[in-house]
Amino acid sequence: MAVRNCWKKSGMILLPDIKSKIEKITGSKILAQAPVSGGCISDSCIIETSSGQKFFLKMNSSLPDDMFTKEANGLNELKKAGTIRIPEVISFGESYILLEQVNSGRKKNYFSEEFGSRLAKMHLYLSNEFGFYEDNYIGSTIQINIPGENEKINWTEFYFNKRILFQFQLAEKNGYSTPELQSGIKNLESKIENILSGSEEKPSLIHGDLWGGNYLVDESGLPCLIDPAVYYGHREAELAMTKLFGGFDKTFYEAYNETYPLKDGYEYRENIYKLYHVLNHLNLFGRGYYSQAISLLNYYR
Repeated sequence: MAVRNCWKKSGMILLPDIKSKIEKITGSKILAQAPVSGGCISDSCIIETSSGQKFFLKMNSSLPDDMFTKEANGLNELKKAGTIRIPEVISFGESYILLEQVNSGRKKNYFSEEFGSRLAKMHLYLSNEFGFYEDNYIGSTIQINIPGENEKINWTEFYFNKRILFQFQLAEKNGYSTPELQSGIKNLESKIENILSGSEEKPSLIHGDLWGGNYLVDESGLPCLIDPAVYYGHREAELAMTKLFGGFDKTFYEAYNETYPLKDGYEYRENIYKLYHVLNHLNLFGRGYYSQAISLLNYYR
């Protein structure tokens, strides 16, 4: 299991223009802000207003102008399924997103069972096409979601072109490509149809970046999803991501499979879906993820 290098302490300064926007939208003055540690990219804090309300604010002026817009759209898309709590989007702009403050609680005894079942029900929210109406981000890397004509209905082509090949091309630009990596990708391209054969399903609504740091335990002791990289894809890709960095136990997977059973052979296909995220981490964080990417590719030799 990999370790995700992704922790920072907030020291954010609330900029005047963002402060005024928030006060206008909430109809009350900001009285206090408390920094929140954690997250890979942006600074975060909890703000308290004169009305007694608390909100979660994430801010970063160095990101692409549309990153928080895409995050807001992803959260609103997940909310459509109505199965797992998603924070309400209050406001967003080029350098910030303001969300409902989700207070932390202790896990219910049946937390994992409830989480697995609710995620399975979310995956039953289906589309007729793979991808999404807009590109968004996986971490700070752009995630290409708008499919080509055949990719709308062909998961194998969508996944290879929009996920694996795109990340490999980024690795080439970033100087991480080697003959070994090139050979592995070429081999995968020749075998991917056989690897994924028999797993065909309609596109599911997926969070897209579901690891242990992207869910909260709310005040009711139940899960709440945050920081999505939403698209409609194969749900096996979602479950593979949950196994990369830990945070999910046996009961979670048993409850998921009882609610929406996986097709035979999903364990064999798991590594091909882990590969997308490992390649992305190679591109984001460097060569520490290179050997893991090669290992996943060699699994299908």
